[in-house]
Amino acid sequence: MSALTIMLVDDHPIVREGYRRLLERQSGYRVVAEAETAAAAYQAYRSAKPDVVVMDLSLPGPGGLEAIRHIRQWDKGARILVFSMHQSAPFALKAFEAGAAGYVTKTSPPEELVRAVETVARGGRSLSSDIADEIAAERLTARGGAFDDLAPREVEILRMFASGRTADEIADQLALSLKTVQNYHYQIKAKLGARTDAHLVWLAIGGGFLLAEEPVRDPPR
Repeated sequence: MSALTIMLVDDHPIVREGYRRLLERQSGYRVVAEAETAAAAYQAYRSAKPDVVVMDLSLPGPGGLEAIRHIRQWDKGARILVFSMHQSAPFALKAFEAGAAGYVTKTSPPEELVRAVETVARGGRSLSSDIADEIAAERLTARGGAFDDLAPREVEILRMFASGRTADEIADQLALSLKTVQNYHYQIKAKLGARTDAHLVWLAIGGGFLLAEEPVRDPPR
């Protein structure tokens, strides 16, 4: 049998090395590519064509949602497993909407990641138990609210805005016009009912779209 090929996407080299060692201890698993940004992930995927992508969501600049969306635009059959610190049900659901096939949190036991890689490689879907519980609780209590109305690209722009990037920076990093980003900004505020930009940032953090340890600059005014 040929080896199962894997690409790792995370902006921390030491973390990627840990994943590599864990996965390559499994018989027939081989890491063939690594990337630390959304743009690099897209290029590496096109070059290596791995069987499975293990993708973090918190990347510098455009995040993992944008990377998932871009890869899936190029290859509808791409099998992408999110491996993230985000334990937010809305964020996990947006990852699936963008095209992910699995979602495992970094607080999960190592064997849960290995099982998820195997499941996604077979064409299945996988959720770690903690995020499955979060999604179930959200659905039972209807906590998703206005976030359900946001498209994955809107969530990515919300995340970038909440981390302190200006509209010009977002436009440059996502290859969009400034006017388009401004329109997205207006639409996101309207959908979430945000009264001010500060309120929008507060909503993004409360919804789990920005981790507490992610660097945050002062929000644009």
